[in-house]
Amino acid sequence: MTRRTSNDLYHEGVSSSFGQLFRLTTFGESHGPAIGVVVDGCPPRLKIDAADIQRDLDRRRPGQSRLVTQRKEADAVRILSGVFDGQTTGTPLAMVVDNADQRPGAYDHLKDVYRPSHADFTYDAKYGFRDHRGGGRSSARETVGRVAAGAVARRLLVEGAAIEVLGWVSRVHTIDASVDLTTVTAGDVEVDPTRCPDPTAAAKMTEAIEQARRDGDSLGGVVTVLARGVPVGLGEPVFDKLEADLAKAMLSLPAAKGFEIGSGFGGTSLTGRQHNDPFEPGGDQPVTVTNHSGGVQGGISNGADIVCRIAFKPTATIAAEQKTVTTDGQPTTLAARGRHDPCVLPRAVPLVEAMMLLVLADHWLRQRAVDVL
Repeated sequence: MTRRTSNDLYHEGVSSSFGQLFRLTTFGESHGPAIGVVVDGCPPRLKIDAADIQRDLDRRRPGQSRLVTQRKEADAVRILSGVFDGQTTGTPLAMVVDNADQRPGAYDHLKDVYRPSHADFTYDAKYGFRDHRGGGRSSARETVGRVAAGAVARRLLVEGAAIEVLGWVSRVHTIDASVDLTTVTAGDVEVDPTRCPDPTAAAKMTEAIEQARRDGDSLGGVVTVLARGVPVGLGEPVFDKLEADLAKAMLSLPAAKGFEIGSGFGGTSLTGRQHNDPFEPGGDQPVTVTNHSGGVQGGISNGADIVCRIAFKPTATIAAEQKTVTTDGQPTTLAARGRHDPCVLPRAVPLVEAMMLLVLADHWLRQRAVDVL
């Protein structure tokens, strides 16, 4: 392997920012002292407090059920700037969460070993250096900042446009849920640790996840996310298509491997006559009879619900022994130690919601700027 040298210093860094008008920059490492985010571009006078942000962080945090990693983190958020008297000031909003249960020494045995299907090798090859303590910036712990920023975006969209974003686990391994998109609620999702609103499927998912843990293995699956009340006009018709930005956002999540909107890949088996969404009168603007488009046509929201599905691979960290190599290319075997999720899906739901919220907030603010002109 060709590795970077000191002569390559300052040639490139790790980008950690997202968005145009509603912008966030996350910071921190999995086993560093803290993790956090700075949100720039949030309008002033938005009513928000730490409790609004904590609700979503509690859904993301580890140790919340027997199905997820048992790392014990309260993930208590502290707002450092950008809020005064319960309202945003319009200045950068900084939030931080301390890493209370960090155990960097537990990863010393990985210092000179590349974990299969992790970012260890590729990060090292690109930068010539890596943080082996749980993956550093490559760890899903980085998503704490995204969820905190997403909670701010949620308040902005609810107050400004009455937009609701809701996600749930729709598949684990080969187990599919049956969910009515028109009636599903947050209460339905949160009633079970799997975050699957189909009780029969949820029970099967729980059994499968627990069996995978016992076998030293892991499972993947799908999260479905729905946005209701999205106005017509969000997104642009060329490079900044709404579905393109949503795809980028979702595929930036750890372990995300696939993205569909509307009919997705299934739509390829339909004819144009079957797939097209006919219009009918709907008061002040037409509405579609069906929603194969998933709420987006020509890169622009059409007023229908936005429906996306995101595929997550099985967790790369497993207890079963695997073949790998050391950093100097010698063959070895590795059996992961410590705490990990046998299935990322239950904790991925608030991550997917956060990325949907961030994209919609950014495009909503961009559309407001167009409307003012």
